[in-house]
Amino acid sequence: MKYGTLYLIATPIDEINPLEPEAKALMLKACDDADNSLFLIEDLKPCRRRWIRFGLDRSFIDDFILFNEHTQRDIEQDIISQIQNGKNAYLMSDGGLPAFCDPGQKLVKKCHELGIRVTCTPHSNSISLAVALSGIDCSNFTFAGFPPRKPDERKNYLTNLKKVKMPKVLMDTPYRLTRLIEESLEVFGDTTAFIGMELNGEEEELLYGKLSKLLKKVNGLKKEFILIIK
Repeated sequence: MKYGTLYLIATPIDEINPLEPEAKALMLKACDDADNSLFLIEDLKPCRRRWIRFGLDRSFIDDFILFNEHTQRDIEQDIISQIQNGKNAYLMSDGGLPAFCDPGQKLVKKCHELGIRVTCTPHSNSISLAVALSGIDCSNFTFAGFPPRKPDERKNYLTNLKKVKMPKVLMDTPYRLTRLIEESLEVFGDTTAFIGMELNGEEEELLYGKLSKLLKKVNGLKKEFILIIK
């Protein structure tokens, strides 16, 4: 059976602005296919208010599944099993981006490990989007930006970055994608990493695993990307 998908539903931080159009269209479609949809919410009262304000069918409020720091351990495996059986899961936090300083990181990680597709509705910040989609615990992380172009400077830059004992978020031009993974493997060793390519685009691709595995998959590719090294 084909696996379902885990969708992270980015919502306004406040309770006034409307739901982003693509996100609303997706949720309306999910309601139409309710038998194959899991609505995961962080907290009942604020999500119920938002749901109604977004113009979504209030009859589905009774189907909400409470997914937060108090419940996720008990229900995560059941959710995973249902996704593996073809259901789609839609994760909404009280406001903002699920799995970014909100519940969902461990669920995203598990989905990556099991080959379950994860994606997110449009979100304006590529860094927080990549962190949320990575499945890596980035409760603390450092944004390292673009490494220098010259080989010696790049090597020194990455070597110094290795001293930072938290996840590292890096970017570079599309034609340096393979090169940066090669350099990272050399400097950081075969550690766990995430590559988010063409985020929120039609050719979006997420890769999670050891750097050696990721190198084989990206070899020769030229795509916009963000790299997160655990």
